[in-house]
Amino acid sequence: MRPFLPALLLLLISVSVHAAEPAYHVTRREVLPGDVRWDYLSYDARNKRLFLTRGDHVEVYDTTLGHVIGEIPETPGVHGVALAPDLDKGFTSNGRSNTVTIFELSSLRVLGTLPTERNPDAIAYDPFTRRVFAANGKSGNLTVIDAVNDKVLATVSIGGKLEFEAVDGKGHLYVNIEDLNALAVVDTAALSVLARHDLSASCREPAGLSIDAAGERLFVGCRNQVMAVVSGVTGQILAVVPIGKGSDATAYDRDLHLAFSSNGDGTLTVISTDSYTVLQTLVTQPNARTLALDAVGHHIYTVAAERDEPGTSSTRPHLKPGTFTLITVSR
Repeated sequence: MRPFLPALLLLLISVSVHAAEPAYHVTRREVLPGDVRWDYLSYDARNKRLFLTRGDHVEVYDTTLGHVIGEIPETPGVHGVALAPDLDKGFTSNGRSNTVTIFELSSLRVLGTLPTERNPDAIAYDPFTRRVFAANGKSGNLTVIDAVNDKVLATVSIGGKLEFEAVDGKGHLYVNIEDLNALAVVDTAALSVLARHDLSASCREPAGLSIDAAGERLFVGCRNQVMAVVSGVTGQILAVVPIGKGSDATAYDRDLHLAFSSNGDGTLTVISTDSYTVLQTLVTQPNARTLALDAVGHHIYTVAAERDEPGTSSTRPHLKPGTFTLITVSR
């Protein structure tokens, strides 16, 4: 039996090494020409398109073809893109012009613009009411848009510096209030504020936000290097999980029971939403702070650019022209 023992040990070592391999890998890096400014990313699962905000326009990248196929022009200071696939429309939040641009998803043709309050940042579409909510970062309120008729309906006052939004598809919108360490809940039909949940016990400067609508949980990326898992019903903090520094976006993969945080320190934190434990910390690239999830193919997209000069405590670093990089992470 002795000759069998080395072979068995070799097999066990091989299995152990294989089990230790990370579940996610960077599978592609592609440098795209143009400006190195960006903010949120959005993924259109139906058309397999990634919307990249690029300062004064939005580029549309076909993830099947592997290249840019078009753009939404004249979106000054664009922060985010909300997608309404049931209406074949998209909406961009243009921070410098205080407007929302409306475009056709299938053709990318611009349909018009609507006014907002000051510095619309996050933007979300609620399929329950067919309304778009632009979170005005400097006005502390939401501009509500009738997405069917392309009309501004109302302004909902919340207060504070508004950041990311998430909807549950059942008539509730959640929005982070970054400077108050809070999470507001809005009734998307009645357009009233239902609650403001204080997160300050565990979470400072909440930024990224994603939702498990079925489980009524929210995944909040906090600047004190934790993800707070918050009950969408009570506002109770269910768990606090360590993440990287400079998180600016989170995502939830329902099928795989995973949450993700993209961090400016150049890491992607992968978290089990069953045990609330970190499963993997993947090195991506410094400044890769936002992300979009393809929940069907289970790919994660993030972007980054190389540093040219370091920033200060109050400013972001200067970035090197010509280094805007699209990074694909896959299992």
